[in-house]
Amino acid sequence: MDISAIRSLVEDDMNAVDSLILHRLESDVVLINQIGHYIVNSGGKRLRPMIVLLAAQALGYTGDKHIGLAAIIEFIHTATLLHDDVVDGSDLRRSRDTANAVWGNAASVLVGDFLYSRAFEMMVDVDKMRVMEILSHATNRIAEGEVLQLLNCHDPDTDEQKYLEVILRKTATLFEAGAQLGAVLCDASEAEEQALAKYGLHLGIAFQIIDDALDYSNSAEEIGKNIGDDLAEGKPTLPLIRAMEIGSDEQRQQLRDIIKNGGREHIEIVKSAIESTDAISYTFKLAEQEADNAKQALEILPPSSYRSALETLADFSADRTS
Repeated sequence: MDISAIRSLVEDDMNAVDSLILHRLESDVVLINQIGHYIVNSGGKRLRPMIVLLAAQALGYTGDKHIGLAAIIEFIHTATLLHDDVVDGSDLRRSRDTANAVWGNAASVLVGDFLYSRAFEMMVDVDKMRVMEILSHATNRIAEGEVLQLLNCHDPDTDEQKYLEVILRKTATLFEAGAQLGAVLCDASEAEEQALAKYGLHLGIAFQIIDDALDYSNSAEEIGKNIGDDLAEGKPTLPLIRAMEIGSDEQRQQLRDIIKNGGREHIEIVKSAIESTDAISYTFKLAEQEADNAKQALEILPPSSYRSALETLADFSADRTS
């Protein structure tokens, strides 16, 4: 099974999710409609809502509340993107101008707030306290991850453990919540719920690790953002951390100074250090381990095309090029 086969498997449900997203984006405030539609229709992979749909159906769910939960997950994700781009000062995402580059920081932050609050309105419709519990905890963890990342910026002493803690909270938590919610909808056993949560967490870690590796190994056209954005923002991601760990004394000092000061103009020095220390290969291997952990967590589920799709998504998260 490949990504196109997975999309075909849940095509009807994904169309329903997209329709619901567009419906619940509606507001009598014109700017909210403009920015909301701009970012939601910007061509994202929709992995997070897809995981909700697949997890529920892997456990035999036959209702329709998974559509609403998938839309909620996408709203929360979209809100974090709006806020992230403001915090990071980004002007390009998915090969398009960011919302803050078009409408300004204030509008982006406030529309992100609208999407968060709309998501919580939709949670009430599901009428399950466990859903509220999981998603409120997840949004809190995401905010903590954002603050931790802010603290790590321009800090050359950030190590692999600190880095992983940030991406666990900032990125993997929403994957974890999405997969877990699929089990909650089915009134699954505690073991099944925790297994799907574990699956989502490891998949999310793998996904973000690769995202960070691509910032130093691909072109802007391939990844849809400016190469070296992480470097410009002084973010010590795993390729940099690994290069500092095993590089020469000269490389280590160069990288420390670059992280402290930021600046995309040093990208060639950084890429040279990363290549000479094989840091990209190390990063990809760690992502593969996380993907394997995700697949192992699925062993509790009965065999089905939906379980196979979840396994394929784990492989995709660690083996993508954009």
